[in-house]
Amino acid sequence: MALSPIMNTMIRAAEKAGKSLARDFGEVEQLQVSRKGPGDFVSAADLRAEKILFEELKEARPGFAFLMEESGEVSDNDDYEYRWIIDPLDGTANFLHGIPHWAISIALEQKMEDGTTDIVAGLIYDPIKDEAFRAEKGEGAFVRNKRLRVSGRTELDHSIITTGAPKRNKDAMVEFLTEYKGLLARVPNIRRYGSAALDMAYVAAGRFEAYWERGINAWDIAAGHLIVKEAKGSSTLIDKGDDSPVHAGQILATNATLHNELRKLLVSGKKEKDAA
Repeated sequence: MALSPIMNTMIRAAEKAGKSLARDFGEVEQLQVSRKGPGDFVSAADLRAEKILFEELKEARPGFAFLMEESGEVSDNDDYEYRWIIDPLDGTANFLHGIPHWAISIALEQKMEDGTTDIVAGLIYDPIKDEAFRAEKGEGAFVRNKRLRVSGRTELDHSIITTGAPKRNKDAMVEFLTEYKGLLARVPNIRRYGSAALDMAYVAAGRFEAYWERGINAWDIAAGHLIVKEAKGSSTLIDKGDDSPVHAGQILATNATLHNELRKLLVSGKKEKDAA
């Protein structure tokens, strides 16, 4: 299947950064005997991967801006039309502990004439499993050359729902636990795998039925947002069923069939907390 020039560029950059991360990942196990060594080593691996992605994408598309997890916003001018949104290593804790569940996430965002933005291309690359989940707006979603489709499950009892817990914030943790408890009464299979990008890729692939999280960043979910939508799923805010979640700090991505039911459960749990 022929790939577009922009997707070829994204895949080349991700594969090059992936080789660097895979080499570093092979060294992590040897560092577990040290208390400080692994954390410092993984931080350096993260920065190396981001540098590779930046250099490869900058060379291929010199006029595009960047929003990156480690380096923040980088732009030659404020009047850009396209911006790369990059997480060079999503699943850092897994990487640090030698767990082979982490990925590179690259999204391409376009600034529209009305001032809004839209994700027009997305890639989530898992170097360990050599799976590249990809999508371009209006062209469908794929892994390798297989078209992705969200699952057709319609019952929460038979679904797997994934999430991510907030980091060391008491109010956010209370909100998360309230939502978690509300879902647990209806969903027996709730998981936390530690990589938002792969959670969303797996929703698109029909492996999971849904993923939700608050306090999330654009670089974690931008690529997955498009991939889920192009796989015929739904990706919105938790609190609103139609707005884009990319820059909103919260997301609910589902197989579409269960979207409204899950939203109602999550929102009702939040209302209960607020009323308490």
